Amino acid sequence: MKVCIVGASGFVGGELLRLLLQHSGVEVVCATSRKFKGEYVYRVHPNLRGVTQLKFVEPSIDAALKADVVFLALPHGESIKWVPKLYESGVAVFDLSADFRLKDPNAYVEWYKWPQPHPYPDLLQKAVYGQPELHRHELPGAKLVAVPGCMATASILMLAPLAKYGVIGNTPPVVDAKIGSSGAGAEGSIVDLHSFRTYVVRPYEPVHHRHIAEIEQELSLLAGRPVKVAFTPHAVDIVRGIFTTGHVYTDKTLTEADMWKYYRSMYSDSRFIRLVKDRLGVSRYPNVKYILGSNYVDIGFEIDPRLGRVVTFAAIDNLVRGAAGQAVQAFNIAMGFPEDEGLRTIPIAPI
Repeated sequence: MKVCIVGASGFVGGELLRLLLQHSGVEVVCATSRKFKGEYVYRVHPNLRGVTQLKFVEPSIDAALKADVVFLALPHGESIKWVPKLYESGVAVFDLSADFRLKDPNAYVEWYKWPQPHPYPDLLQKAVYGQPELHRHELPGAKLVAVPGCMATASILMLAPLAKYGVIGNTPPVVDAKIGSSGAGAEGSIVDLHSFRTYVVRPYEPVHHRHIAEIEQELSLLAGRPVKVAFTPHAVDIVRGIFTTGHVYTDKTLTEADMWKYYRSMYSDSRFIRLVKDRLGVSRYPNVKYILGSNYVDIGFEIDPRLGRVVTFAAIDNLVRGAAGQAVQAFNIAMGFPEDEGLRTIPIAPI
């Protein structure tokens, strides 16, 4: 299949190139960048030197329409300018921005500060939320896939079995997230420069982060009722990776066997979910160190019977499973490729 990557010079665009250039069923025919048009891709992404002679081209609908499939690695609020025209033209679109993730048109006013509700509510309903473990059966043949946010991905997947099996009670779960500097993109703000980021554990948007909307949307669908979530992210001194800790207060009396049953029941057929709760070994709970560069999600848990609390953990690479890798995984299912095509990278250790 011919693929075009729009916004290919950023961190996520670079990861899309890395993964799709080693995909046996894909030819990357177009990589756009307004800033670097005419330049070789490997001069912006040096890890791709010797892998491709592709050059960046000016972003345009006409350039994108030379492909069968378009991956949009654009900032929030930009994809909406591309998706309707691409969708009408019949190409399949995998959008890595937030522009089509939320089903409620009014949610964009609250969470993304848009001046008005989403102008394409019909496309919101047609878009598949591209988290394969939750929406696998909606993906085959999909023409518009909204790839989930990075911290939303880790949070949802660690809490999803607890929502599905009624462990989450009336008390909102509390999620603490820690993310590396690459989450700010290739052109982050001054506080993401090395001199500001080093030795840092810095909270930001502690009470109204936009990923809350996705987390609540998906957990509510699983629970069959509204679920609210308290969520606070932190910038930390790593380049890649997200680690989330969730605290769920429940009225249920749970055993470890119950927890294993919930997680295994939901993820037994999931190629990229690894359950990590070990009494022995180097890593007894999830750790971002052991998923970097891969599409894996490492999930763990612990029970606190004194407080009626379940503690959950998830570790992902924010650029792979939190963005490009999840997009490719959803693409594979949608287009009938093996789910792990282009995604068979084993994490590197030590690193």
